[in-house]
Amino acid sequence: MANDDHIAQLNLQQLLKGDWNTWRRENPDIRPDLSGADLMNFCNGNFPSVNFREANLSGVNLSEANLAEADLRGADLRGADLLNAWLVGAKLRGADLSGVQHLGVILSSRSTEGVDLRDTVLRETDLKEANLEGKNLSGADLSGADLSEANLCRANLLQAKLSGANLRRAILHGANLGGANLSGANLGGAHLEAATLLETDFTAADLTGCHIYGASAWGLKLDRAKQQSLVITPYGQPEITVDNIEVAQFVYLLLHNEKIRDVIDTVTSKAVLILGRFTDERKAVLDALRDELRKRDYLPILFDFEVPARRNITETVTLLARMTRFVIADLTDPSSIPQELQAIIPSVRVPVQPVLLEGSSLYSMFKDFRDYPWVLPVYQYKKPEQLLATLAEEVIAPAERKAQALAERRRMIEAE
Repeated sequence: MANDDHIAQLNLQQLLKGDWNTWRRENPDIRPDLSGADLMNFCNGNFPSVNFREANLSGVNLSEANLAEADLRGADLRGADLLNAWLVGAKLRGADLSGVQHLGVILSSRSTEGVDLRDTVLRETDLKEANLEGKNLSGADLSGADLSEANLCRANLLQAKLSGANLRRAILHGANLGGANLSGANLGGAHLEAATLLETDFTAADLTGCHIYGASAWGLKLDRAKQQSLVITPYGQPEITVDNIEVAQFVYLLLHNEKIRDVIDTVTSKAVLILGRFTDERKAVLDALRDELRKRDYLPILFDFEVPARRNITETVTLLARMTRFVIADLTDPSSIPQELQAIIPSVRVPVQPVLLEGSSLYSMFKDFRDYPWVLPVYQYKKPEQLLATLAEEVIAPAERKAQALAERRRMIEAE
């Protein structure tokens, strides 16, 4: 039971003045015993809860103590004994619980319902198999903690620090891991179904065998992360696995959404990327090309290089080229076209049909592309009206033939 002398040090007025911490500093060899103390009704019930805010409770025996509704914000509870303590509604925000024995059992019990665990320090704490379902651990420091097989279903781990933590086979179904730092963490076999993964840091983390059906993954940091056998199907269905968490949602949509597949089939069979310079004179030609392609049931994509890009232009235009049936490149008075064709032609096997206004000079480096079989001969036209009038025979038809030839070649290679 609690030591009466130690209880005497808890006079609320002294505590509010910080005398408890002073007493702890002056008596470093004493391990206070407050076990079984009814601290909820401290001082004959004159105060509804105990103010332990920023109190030094390290190593204190608080087993079976009544700390319901206690204000323990910022308190030092390192190595304290909280076994069977009643913590319902306690405010533990910012408290340091490192080294608390049996903390997993304590936090799993009904005695911690409504406890505020935001910003708590739980570094290298043993929370194996702990039941932390629905707990608010936002901003908590769980670096190096053992959370293997723990139940963190619907837990709030927003901005939590989990670097180096062991989350192997942990249940994180519906958990909020937005902005959390899981660098170097072990998540092998963890259940991340329906979890929120917004700008989560998985640098050098092990995600092998994670279940990620329904997870929302955006802006992840995955440098050096181990991504293998990620399960994208729900429990009870045959497993389908991928090796990239960011493309998992897309792959699942491809497999299970007929409309998405139809859209992709339409884009890859009908999209045409139009490249050129967006001066007033040249843009009029590009706009006319776009309109004519629409009339012929194509999906023209007109990329304006003159507009300042928010991301790497080369990366964007290469991505668009991979999605298109063929590319029409107006080489008349080129500006950024040389750079974009240099990105596309060597790496993307998509037909490129160059067009050039008669009398204009072909930029010198273009000759280097003639050796690529998917680059068609330059079609020269005298005026825009001629280009539009001969578009079907001189531009579209050669590009379509080349696209069909490339597709047949791919099929032959796959068959072999």
